[in-house]
Formats: sequence, C-alpha cells, structure tokens
Amino acid sequence: MRRLTEASGTHPLSSGDASRNAPSITPTLRTSVRRSLFWVVAGVGVLIVALVSAAVLGGQSAGRPLASDSAAPTGGQALAEVLRQQGVTVVPVDSLTEARAALSAADDATVFFSDADGFLDAQGLTELATLAPRTVVAAPDFLALQSLAPEVGFGGVGNKSPVPADCTLPAALRAGSLSPDGDTLRIPAGSAGSATLTGCFPSDDGAYSVVDRVEGGRDVTLVGDAAVFSNDQIATYGNAALALNLVGASDTVVWYLPTLADVARTGVPSMGELTPGWLTPTLLLLGLVFAAAAIWRGRRFGPLVAENLPVTVKASETMEGRARLYARGNTRLRALDALRIGATQRLAVMVGLGRGAGLSEIVLAVAARTGVPSDQVRAVLVQEQPVGDSDLMRLSARLEQLERDTRAATHTVVRNPSTPNDTAPHGRMDS
Repeated sequence: MRRLTEASGTHPLSSGDASRNAPSITPTLRTSVRRSLFWVVAGVGVLIVALVSAAVLGGQSAGRPLASDSAAPTGGQALAEVLRQQGVTVVPVDSLTEARAALSAADDATVFFSDADGFLDAQGLTELATLAPRTVVAAPDFLALQSLAPEVGFGGVGNKSPVPADCTLPAALRAGSLSPDGDTLRIPAGSAGSATLTGCFPSDDGAYSVVDRVEGGRDVTLVGDAAVFSNDQIATYGNAALALNLVGASDTVVWYLPTLADVARTGVPSMGELTPGWLTPTLLLLGLVFAAAAIWRGRRFGPLVAENLPVTVKASETMEGRARLYARGNTRLRALDALRIGATQRLAVMVGLGRGAGLSEIVLAVAARTGVPSDQVRAVLVQEQPVGDSDLMRLSARLEQLERDTRAATHTVVRNPSTPNDTAPHGRMDS
C-alpha cells in the first residue's frame, strides 16, 4: 500500500481532504431557516393581526342583543350600568325558572324581557305576564303579542322624523320623543275588552312605537323597537329617559333574556313528527292520480288480444301501411327513398352489375345503356328532393320511366342482330 501511494505521488490523506472541501448537498439548519423565513414572518404577521383584531373588536362583538353585560352596539350594558348607578338592583337571568326565583325574592320588581331568538313558548309567555306587576317587553314577536297582548298587532316602520309622545304615560311624557325609523305596533280601531290600551309616539299611519296594556292590576309595556334600549341608540333623542323610567320604575329589575334552557326537553322526534303535514295528503293524491291514469290508459288501449306468432303479413299490406304512415307524417323524402332503393337495386340487376354494386357504377351503366346523361340519372336516383306531393309523384314517375328505358335498352342490346354475334353482354347469347 505504501509503495502504491509513493508511486502515484499522492498523499494518503489527500482524498479525505478533497472530500471535506467538496460542497455538501444536504441543506443545513441555517439554509432551511433562510428558505422558510418569509413564511415564518408572514405567519407571525397574520397571528399578530388576528390577536389585535380580537382585542379591539372582542368587547364590541361579545354578548347577545340587549344583554346587560354586552358592550356591543346592540347590547344593553349602558342602560344596566346607569340603573345600577341610580340604586336599582339589576338581576340578569337566563331562564324562566331563574326569573321566577328572582321575582319571588323581591317585593316589588320590574321584568325587562327580550326574546330575539324565540326560545320561550306561549305557556311561558303567559306565565311571565303574571310574575311581576310591571313587565317591559322589547321588540315582541308574533307569539309574544298573542300571549301578552292579543289586541295588538304589528305596524311596520315608523316615521323618518322624531314624533312627540302624545299620550298620558308618564315615562313617555318624560322622554319627549324617540329615535325615528323604528318598528311600531298597531292597536285595532274599536278594540274593546277588559284591558286598557294606551299608544304613545304615534306615526302617520296610526301605529305606535310604545303600547301600554293594563289588565288586572298588571302593567305590560310593549316597545316595538329594541334599539331604544341598545348601547348605540340609548343616548339619542329621548330613548334614555324612556328606558330609565320604564325599566327603573322599581328598586329591582329582573333582566330576563331567554336561552336554550327555556326550550322544553323532549326525546328523539319520531318520523311522523319530522314529516311535514302536507306530505301525507300529497302522497294520497298522487296515488289516486296514478290509479286514475292507469285505468284511463288501460281502457283506451282496449283488452289484450292473443295472437299466434310469427305472423305472415302480405307485401301489399305492408306497402299500404307504410304508405299511409308516410302520408300521415308528410315524410315525402322517406317515401321517395324507399322507391329509389328498390329502383336502384332493380337497375343494377338490369345492367348486370348485381345488388352489391356502387351507386356511381350503376349511374354510369344506366346512362350508357339508355343514353340519358349521367347527371340526370343521378338526380333521379339521389339528388332531387320532393317539396310537395306533386314533386313526389313526378319523381316516382321518372323512376318508373328510367326503369322502363333501361329494361328496353337492355333487351335491345341483347336482341339487336347488329351486335357482334360472338358473345352478348354478361354471357348472354343472341337468339
């Protein structure tokens, strides 16, 4: 080994030095970090933007509408805080059971109620009206109106400009006016009953923004638009005065916003409960229609006829039947094609070409035998199309005439004594 190294003139470690000095193709940690630096910076930037957005907008987007702890534009934290500053105890509850317990612990309390999601059913709404002497309902839905004030209906959107109270309700008189463009309620004209209805802040079409209903010593005040109590509208016009005088009329306010806890718990619904009511009568109607259609079509076609097969049909009957079908469907070209196919086959036999000959060969042979130009022969056999019944009759007559001429020319060629008497065309001998 030493002699081979000395003979080659290289040092034993020279190959190792060369391998150490050669560039490495395996990426190092620094190279990997440099390549992914852009994506790392981009990911960190997106994370920072998300955290800042959550910090800035988190307080505004949290909470439900009119929630006493929600600082969102639609929340009710501003009203709840002002009530607490005035010495009113605000008790937020999330279910009818909690509202019942809170009202039983207070001697004289007011219920502030809003059910934007419609969790509370009709039975719960009816019970709610009997729990406290005063109940303020913000933005009642149809079920709430039917349960709490059946005489009151929806009135649409109010005026675009603020209107005065124009009623005797003390809270409305202190407010003076409300924010415009809010939802309104309507008291039917001539409505009579045991309840006393008072409409405040009337619009041009006779609807009211606030309706107060007193019956049996219990007062239910309906405010059509929930924005009157929201954080972004509470400080406009007379909204704050109306909200504080309605909700803060007593020392305790039970702030009741129903949740899923008010939804009755039932078992797994059956297939009949999940099926819409219109499905069963629709299926019955479709079944009756199907049966009537089957009977109608069956009677139209008549009874079944037993017939032994196969059946031999005369050629004349087939021809007459097809002719009637062609005439009924005005398919003149199809009828003419049937005539042309038969004529072409017969002409091929006449000129001695056979049924497997091409159309061009047949046209040339017929033109040579009859003396008719080949373009006219082709027009009769293929090209011309009938426009009316007269054209169909004319072309069929020309086909028949072409067959007669070809037959006559063929017989003339065979029987003409002037032709060479050695052998007739197609192997036929002159007689």
